[in-house]
Amino acid sequence: MGNLMDTCEYIHYLFNRTQRYRFPFSENEIPKNGIYIMFEKGETAHSGDRIVSIGTHTGQDNLPSRLKEHFLRENKDRSIFRKNIGRALLTRNKDSYLEIWNKDLTSAEARKKYSGMIDRDKQREIEKEVTAHIQNNCTFIVFEVVDKNIRLELESKIISTVNLCKICAPSKNWLGNYSPKEKIRASGLWLVNKLNGKPLDSDDIKLIEENIK
Repeated sequence: MGNLMDTCEYIHYLFNRTQRYRFPFSENEIPKNGIYIMFEKGETAHSGDRIVSIGTHTGQDNLPSRLKEHFLRENKDRSIFRKNIGRALLTRNKDSYLEIWNKDLTSAEARKKYSGMIDRDKQREIEKEVTAHIQNNCTFIVFEVVDKNIRLELESKIISTVNLCKICAPSKNWLGNYSPKEKIRASGLWLVNKLNGKPLDSDDIKLIEENIK
């Protein structure tokens, strides 16, 4: 598969022609194990919709649940995708609550530690704004990958392929341009990890093609 930009163009071609899901989606239509590729309204690359996020799951049979954590469950500590969108919204709005939004409140210890700083109503308001942005602007495709190790490897390689492509770039109106995370602004992806790993090779492409079919 030619050079990296050719590979990136081809996976955009492939994923843009795969069945697209948007909110509300039926859990029953989503494979239990696999990889999701996210697109966002207004973002284009390689003559199609631009990939803005790539993700998978570690627990077996958890792909539908993972997608619900992004689209439905208003808890930014269960979805780094939600957390990063919230960060960009708060930064765009010059809202100082960003400092609190950044705190991980998963543990009871953390919730107790920061209880005096947390504004529950404000937190719910931001979560609803994040939900509205995702449900109104984001669509995705999925393809099945049953083996966890293969899932994680392919996820990493797709992320690296898109990040390293010099043609893929966010539009000037992309919300991610407001992200306080430099890696998000630079990559055009709602991601900060696995950006500079090994890209996809021809065997990986064949595997993706087979799994999409």
